[in-house]
Amino acid sequence: MIVQDIINYLEELAPLSYAESFDNVGLLVGNKNAKITGVLVTLDTLETVVDEAIKENCNLIISFHPIIFKGLKKLTGKNYVERVVIKAIKHDIAIYSMHTALDNALQGVNDMICNQLELKNKHILIPQSETIKKLTTYVPKDEAEQLRTALFNTGAGGIGNYNNCSFNVEGYGTYNGNENSNPTKGVKGTTHVEAETKISITFPKHIENQVIQTLFKSHSYEEVAYEITTIENKNQNIGIGMIGELATPMDELSFLKHLKTKMNTPFIRHSSFLNKKISKVAVLGGSGSFAIEAAKASGADVFITADLKYHDFFMAENRILLADIGHYESEQFTKNLLVAYLTKKITNFAIILSKTNTNPVKYF
Repeated sequence: MIVQDIINYLEELAPLSYAESFDNVGLLVGNKNAKITGVLVTLDTLETVVDEAIKENCNLIISFHPIIFKGLKKLTGKNYVERVVIKAIKHDIAIYSMHTALDNALQGVNDMICNQLELKNKHILIPQSETIKKLTTYVPKDEAEQLRTALFNTGAGGIGNYNNCSFNVEGYGTYNGNENSNPTKGVKGTTHVEAETKISITFPKHIENQVIQTLFKSHSYEEVAYEITTIENKNQNIGIGMIGELATPMDELSFLKHLKTKMNTPFIRHSSFLNKKISKVAVLGGSGSFAIEAAKASGADVFITADLKYHDFFMAENRILLADIGHYESEQFTKNLLVAYLTKKITNFAIILSKTNTNPVKYF
């Protein structure tokens, strides 16, 4: 097994095309064709984590946060980022980061928080837009079923709740020029009018290359006419944050105690109590102040996130309870998620959960 094989599994869970534009995700250090000796999963890549990888004979570190975020112009070891990169290269250790790709995944960071809090009826808080595409093409009628099946096998035709209606066939009939159309089948120089079928199919944007390749491979025309458009509909399976419900409503103090225990956090900074029951819970791992309005609009009773500033708490406006549990604390179970996922996918060697606590914040 090589590094790229692991990457392929990870991108099934969290395709990099759904990462935020400001992010730096993917293989940051190392050779994608290197043979794997072991995999270490961590939240952050620090020098101590690289030392742990060396000790455990792991030549691939899967890190949630990217060690390289801004551009590196020099590698002199003057700061921790450069020292990590230098040590990883020296010991032939690859580093792969998922970050906001996993934030935006349906079974990613925020789903893990919901699971820790035992929430039910979960759905995305802020669905991404422009992630659904539509292919429209024409195919000879007798080849339509073969093409539809091939496209379906790539993963096209099923997005969220649109599993049936997103895989459409339109316009069965013979085109004979009456509609300013003269479709031809170019095979070995022959030209003749065919009865054509119009196929329209939606697909998630991260498989666009596979869809096009399948279209060309399965279509009998030498020159395939097709169109790909971006659908404005928001993708309910891709996006940041998540909403869920408690099985039994709690008063605010009881809920914060529950939150403190389940998320293993020593302190919670919160806005004023509203003296109402907590039932609907919105979560967003990491820095989530930008989603306060979305949480309020969703009707959530509480919004759990991190890195709220002083003035962010005013945005509660007596409509929602804001709870800042800490950045590390909100994302700490992400590495457990990745280890569990990869362990199911790969059985021939162990996926190691890093024992290094990378939280830079200490409490007194």
